[in-house]
Amino acid sequence: MSHVSATESATASDTSRATTSATASDTSRATTSAAAFGALLDGSDPASGPFGAAANAELDRREDFPAEACAALDALGLPAHYVDVRHGGRLRDMPELVGLQRAVARRDLTVAVAHGKTFLGAAPVWLAGRPDQAARLAGSVRHGAVVSWALTERDHGGDLLAGGLTARPVPGGGWRLDGEKWLINNAGRSRYVCLLARTRESGGPRGFSVFLVDKTRLVPGSYRVLPKVRTHGIRGADISGIAFDGAVIDDDALVGEAGTGLDTVLRTLQLTRVLCTALSLGALDHALDVAVPYARGRNLYGRDLATLPRVRRTLGEAAAALDVAETVVDVAARAIHTLTPELALVSAVTKALVPNLVQDTLDRITELLGVRGFLSEGYLDGSFAKLERDHRIVAVFDGSTAVTRNLTADHFPSLARAWRGGRARRAALPATVTGPLPPFAPERLRLLSAGSTVVELLPEAAGEVRRAARHGMLPRETARMAAELEAVTRAVHRTMESLDRTPRDVPQAAFDLAERYELCFAGAAVLHRWTAGPRTADAGLRLRAGLALVLGRLGLPIDERRAEAHDRLADGLLGPAHHSLTLPSPRQQEGPR
Repeated sequence: MSHVSATESATASDTSRATTSATASDTSRATTSAAAFGALLDGSDPASGPFGAAANAELDRREDFPAEACAALDALGLPAHYVDVRHGGRLRDMPELVGLQRAVARRDLTVAVAHGKTFLGAAPVWLAGRPDQAARLAGSVRHGAVVSWALTERDHGGDLLAGGLTARPVPGGGWRLDGEKWLINNAGRSRYVCLLARTRESGGPRGFSVFLVDKTRLVPGSYRVLPKVRTHGIRGADISGIAFDGAVIDDDALVGEAGTGLDTVLRTLQLTRVLCTALSLGALDHALDVAVPYARGRNLYGRDLATLPRVRRTLGEAAAALDVAETVVDVAARAIHTLTPELALVSAVTKALVPNLVQDTLDRITELLGVRGFLSEGYLDGSFAKLERDHRIVAVFDGSTAVTRNLTADHFPSLARAWRGGRARRAALPATVTGPLPPFAPERLRLLSAGSTVVELLPEAAGEVRRAARHGMLPRETARMAAELEAVTRAVHRTMESLDRTPRDVPQAAFDLAERYELCFAGAAVLHRWTAGPRTADAGLRLRAGLALVLGRLGLPIDERRAEAHDRLADGLLGPAHHSLTLPSPRQQEGPR
């Protein structure tokens, strides 16, 4: 078996993100912070440090929590980035937090899941908590306190309106908690549990409230942590549950007003669904860190594996998938600030698309690696097999693919009307793609979006591509692909109008149409990135490769003229020996500005 040297690994780290958006990295402060943080992680001992593959593989085999790695992240100051600047933290914009979470996930998904859960648990307080409540939690989180988010239950899954854990008023003040939450990340290790409880016996949309429970203030014996649940991936994470038996909490534990819990949770999910997709980006970064050196260093029947057309095509398509996924996530993270009223749709589309696109790509890379993709030890300490297992859970976090596509289907009538009526927030689009971001205004969040600016302005971006092709700035094939994407998008909106569905009777066709809409959104994001950025050869290549990937997943034929863009991306990944295009390394892209 061939092994990868430290030098090769470092080179792979540089090349696997060669498709990172130059436009975003030139204009976003977030990338600088993420790059600096990644450099600190890179400075740890790769052989014996807490982020080393061997250490993480051993923890995975023992199903032990990555405590040392989480402590190292605390020491590096990551918890302060989970706290909004309004409350004394360092979180100024979501693209920055996405970049940080991606940097950790690139090294180990279990660590990223275990540590990053604190933001998910604290986010309801940042959105709906009282100033004094948020300030107290902020101080604790900055000093390393862990927060878990308790939504799901053993008998009700993600059906939040069926939740059985109750919070009943106590005479003289306070609330009594009874019931349990299950499959909760960090339920045992957290100090705080942010939970959804039934506060009206009849339930209903106004029958639930959110509480921030400080376990250190509970009477001993009034709660218990449930046993750890063994999982296929993220084996070392603390996935367990918590049960309350008459636990009494103070009135100040209530987050927002009583009866507004479901509203708070649904708005919070709009943020956390976007952040979850950073895990997928990190996973694919890691996968390319493994696959690229393998292809360069593996000799098969006297030939370098990287010279085989099928191998180069696989790597090029993986690079294109990473580029498209990264573009969608960046647009979604920026939309938190710029298209806040549309975030219900944007977050659902992003959460459904990105983990599934990345998982399909990981499956292709597994095929490329052959048996080494399945080894749990021996080859790179089984790091690829581990990341592939770990990543499968990402599609389930904060709303499964079925849940998020159902939410997209709920938007079909408004999306069809907006497509016809031109309701796009045109002025907000430039900042959604590049440039400085306005502060996040949580009061602008809505439970449903009236439209999608990114998709509604797709025809204009496609028209700009066609004009560029007429002036020789882009190949005519690129213009044809943009036109085909526009035609598919129009057809998707026509089908939305004719689809027969009710909230309780959603046909399979609605889920299929939601998947096609996700791809239209991705293609629109790729087009807008090009129109907003410098018209370089690199940008044109990435546009062609991204459109080819999206159209291929939409079922349109991709011939060799279109697939050639993927081969050129592979050339950039594989380095000088197979070079036809120079793409900047992340350190070139992410330098100080």
